[in-house]
Formats: sequence, structure tokens, C-alpha cells
Amino acid sequence: MTAPLALTSGDPGGVGPEIALNAFARRAELGLAPFIVFADPALMRARAAALGLCVDIVESDCAAAHDIFARALPVAPLAARATGAPGASSPADAPAIVESIERAVAAVFAGEARAVVTNPISKQALYAAGFRHPGHTEFLADLAQRHTGAAARPVMMIWSRELAVVPATIHIPLRDVAGALTRALLVETGEIVARDLRDRFGLARPRLAFSGLNPHAGEGGTIGREEIDIIAPAVADLRAAGFEAAGPLSADTMFHPAARARYDAAICMTHDQALIPVKTLAFDTGVNVTLGLPFVRASPDHGTAFDIAGAGRASPASLIEALRLAARLTA
Repeated sequence: MTAPLALTSGDPGGVGPEIALNAFARRAELGLAPFIVFADPALMRARAAALGLCVDIVESDCAAAHDIFARALPVAPLAARATGAPGASSPADAPAIVESIERAVAAVFAGEARAVVTNPISKQALYAAGFRHPGHTEFLADLAQRHTGAAARPVMMIWSRELAVVPATIHIPLRDVAGALTRALLVETGEIVARDLRDRFGLARPRLAFSGLNPHAGEGGTIGREEIDIIAPAVADLRAAGFEAAGPLSADTMFHPAARARYDAAICMTHDQALIPVKTLAFDTGVNVTLGLPFVRASPDHGTAFDIAGAGRASPASLIEALRLAARLTA
């Protein structure tokens, strides 16, 4: 029997519980692979009732989830209770949020689940409760190391049918980007992206395109030398190692349809340089995929959306795409 996908609950005060319920409600029409939610069953039942969703919640383990999924949403109950109301995060729910992630990852390493799909969390609430990791992805890398004994170098890719992008630097101030960019960082990022595009996405020879950092990719050094001193040498290193890589390209001309047809993933120098085009093209259907981990992890490409949580307005589209992609990558 095929193992289910392991879906985390996300922040109880956010949209995670309701988009999980809505995705399950559409499972038959969409042909979704079975998944099990690691969550507080009482919270899931209360949220379904508040939203008027006729979803039966059945406590389950991974082994029984496949059979239960046809008639009810299987939920692996947590030891920690989740009591947060929609619309805000509470540090009191941090133990449940952390336990959900830890148990989903453990299920994959135990062979009980095939991939991890994570709902959005609020790092602010976790920090208030003593969470020591910079973010969700770093926590997953730490869990991978706990299970394998080997350090993992996670790389964030936002994937959609229209475009796949990788930010080489992520949540740092713009003023710090130039100092954070190194030849070694870009080479390592390119290697990880190419490897996972080959091994997990089935691309025999992935094509990578690197953006420049400065306007017009530095204009031959007249608007900055990062392209000459860092990015171009990194691209040359990758090509010498047998990878198909191009760049540095001017970021303002590499995302139109003809340009996108020439590469499989764009590696960009800043967070917004990467995420603005993909969210413009695929705001509701983009998927956050973590490359470089020893397991498949996918997530909706949006946050907790506290402002609409509990109102019945949250779209499950991105979560549905994340579930579909996780199933595809582990088929």
C-alpha cells in the first residue's frame, strides 16, 4: 500500500487547518494522493464546524490513512494541544506546531510517509516560545541531520508550471546581499539545484540561468563588479564541471516567455528578484520546494494569512499544488 503524504498543521491561528480541510473536501474531483494531517483532532473538528465543512475527522496512524482517506480525513493526534483562535498566533501553540513538523519528518524517515508537506507557520510565535532556528527550512535541515547524522544544505525553490526560481540569498537586508554573495555559494547552490532537478524532477540535463545583481547585469562593470568578480566565475565553474549554466543575465529581461523557454530554473541574487516574477505569474499555484534535503518537502507559497484565517476565504490552490508535486516527486 502506498504510504500517505505527511501534512503538518501549520500555525493553528492561520489558514493551514482550513486549507487542509478544503483540499481534502476536493480530493475526489482532483484525484489527490492520500495524506494524513499531524494536528490536534479537536482543533480540526472545531475548524471544520466553524467553516460549515462536512468533513469527518478520524484519528489515525500512517498505516491506516490510505484506507481512511476515501471517507474521512485521517489525523495523527499530537500530544500537545492546539487552542489558538483564527486570526492570530499564540506562543502557547508553539509546542503543537513544532511537534507536528517533527512527527511528519520522523514518519518519512521511518518509511511510514512518502514526503512532508508543510502548512505555513508564524516564526514570531515560535521565537517567543524559545524556538532557536532562523526559520522553517533551517528547522527541517536540523531534523534531517538528527535522523541521518549528516549536515544538509537546504535550498529554497519556488516552483510553478510557468517558472521555477531559486533565491541565492533569502531573508537578509538588501544592503547585505552583495557581501553575502560568494563564488562558492553560487556554485554550491547551482550544484544542488541541478542535482535535484535531475534526480527528483527527472530532467536529464537541467538548464540553469543566473541573474545579475546590478541593473543590466552590471553593464560591463560600470554599475558594479559583482557580475564580473563573483557571478560569471561561478557560472564558469559550473560549466567546467559539466553543468549547463548561463549568465549573469539582466534580471529585467530574463522572465518573458521566450527567455523562460531557455532554462529550467532561474537562480537569482535576491529574494525579491526571484519571487516577484514567480508570484506574478503563479500567485495561487506556486509551490515552495526545499532542495538539498534527504526527503521531499513541499509547501504552499504563502504565509499564515492571519487577516483572513477562519473567514472561509483562504484558497487551497497552492496547498493542492504542493500535495500534487510532493506526490509526483515520490511516485
